[in-house]
Amino acid sequence: MKVTANQTVSGQRGNLRAYGILLFISFYCAVPFLWVLIASFDAKPGQFLRWPEDLTVSNYTKLFVSESGMLWTLNSVLVVGAATLIVLVFAGLGGYAISRTRAWWKAPLLYAIILVRIVPPPALIVPVYKVMLTLNDWVNGLINALVADPSQALFLSRIFSFVDGYLGLVLVLAAMQLPLAIWIMKTFFDAIPVDYEEAAVLDGASTLQTLRRVLLPLALPGLAAAGLFAFISAWGDFLMPLMFTSSPELQTLPLGLFRAFLRIDRIDYGFLTALAVIYTLPAVIAFSFARKFLTRTFSGGVKG
Repeated sequence: MKVTANQTVSGQRGNLRAYGILLFISFYCAVPFLWVLIASFDAKPGQFLRWPEDLTVSNYTKLFVSESGMLWTLNSVLVVGAATLIVLVFAGLGGYAISRTRAWWKAPLLYAIILVRIVPPPALIVPVYKVMLTLNDWVNGLINALVADPSQALFLSRIFSFVDGYLGLVLVLAAMQLPLAIWIMKTFFDAIPVDYEEAAVLDGASTLQTLRRVLLPLALPGLAAAGLFAFISAWGDFLMPLMFTSSPELQTLPLGLFRAFLRIDRIDYGFLTALAVIYTLPAVIAFSFARKFLTRTFSGGVKG
C-alpha cells in the first residue's frame, strides 16, 4: 500500500499539532517553577512572574544566616534519610520473604499491608498518636531514671522520644512508606529467577553470601525505586511532622515553609521562594541519581 503525498503532509501536520500541544502544556506546567527560581534571585520579588531588576543571593543568605533554614534542612535530611534507610532494609527483607513464600496466608497478608497505605493518614492520627504517647511516657521515664543531669536528659529526650523527638518522627515516616515499598520489592523479587539462588547454594555460598553477592546487586533497581518513592513522599510529608513535633529545634522544611507563609507582618516572597528551591532540590537530585534504576525497574526488572 503506497502512501500518497497528501497523507504524508496530513501526518506531518498532525505531528506538529501534537508537539505544539505538548509544548504548550509543558510550558504552562513549568511557569510556576520558573517563577519560584527567578523570584529567589530577585531583590524585590512580587506575586507575578517578571525578570529581576537586580540579581542577588541575599534571599538564600537570609534563609541560612538570619533564619532557621539550615536547621530545617538538616532536620529534614536527618529524619527523611533515616526513615528511607529503614524502609529499604525492611522492604528488601520483607519483599524477598513474601516473594519466596508459598503459604496460604500470603495473599491476605499482602492485602493487609497495602490496606495501611490506602487508609488516609488523617484517619490514623488519633490511634498512632495514642500509641506513640504511651511509648513516649515509658521512654522519658527510663531516661529520667538513668540520667541525673537535666540538660543531658533533655538532649536524650530530643533524640529518643516518640513524641516531639527524632526517633518517633523517623519511625512514623518509615511506617507510612513501608507498605508500598514492600509491594515494589515483592514484585521485583518475583521477576528474579530462583535458579540464581540455587546456583549460588550449589557453589557453596551461605544465605548471607547469596543475599549480599547475588540478590542485592540484582535488586538494586527495585531498591532504588522503593527508596525514591519513600524519600520523596517522606520529604514532602507535612502532617506527620506537624502532629509529632512541637519544638522549634525539630522543625522540618515543610513546617518551616508553612510557618514562614503565616507570618503576620508581611509575606516575604524572596525568602519563601528561596526556601521552596532548597525544599525542591533534594527530590530532584534523588530522582536524577535513581533515574536509570527506575528505567530498568519499570521496563521489566531482570531479564534472562
